[in-house]
Amino acid sequence: MTFNVSKTEFRNAMARVCAPVNVITTRGAAGRGGFTATAMCSVTDEPPTLLVCMNGRSSQAELFRTNARFCVNVLTGEHRDLAGLFAGQEGDMEKRYAAADWLDLASGNQALADAIVSFDCVLTDIKSVGTHNILIGEVKEVRSRKDGHALLYFDRNYVHVPTQTGSFGG
Repeated sequence: MTFNVSKTEFRNAMARVCAPVNVITTRGAAGRGGFTATAMCSVTDEPPTLLVCMNGRSSQAELFRTNARFCVNVLTGEHRDLAGLFAGQEGDMEKRYAAADWLDLASGNQALADAIVSFDCVLTDIKSVGTHNILIGEVKEVRSRKDGHALLYFDRNYVHVPTQTGSFGG
């Protein structure tokens, strides 16, 4: 039995999956970079590890590999414009970074100062699957805030779903 799912059919189906919007940043010997991603999830909590998918043809792919670190910044509804900038609307990396406030982390990475949560990661592995690289990172530092509402992506649009604030213990 043969099943054939077209690229278009798959993309249209994935558009129906709601996902948090993240800006993935890196800073190191190769320079500073960043992109917007919705393909991010936890892998395990021993050790704390997550993954991010990045287009393997991106001009930044080698930058992330060389720096061997990245920070996942989970965005709020107030970050809609920033998400667009890091999605490629602005090619100049300095202009992207100038649009927000950043904090320097012990690793050398930078975290978005008002992200809901930031995961600072050391790159432990890269897997190439089709057109994308799966960046696997061990989480070395977590910064989070107790307020704010996540910016989500659904049906090819940014959406905002209010949630109860302070939903976890400090």
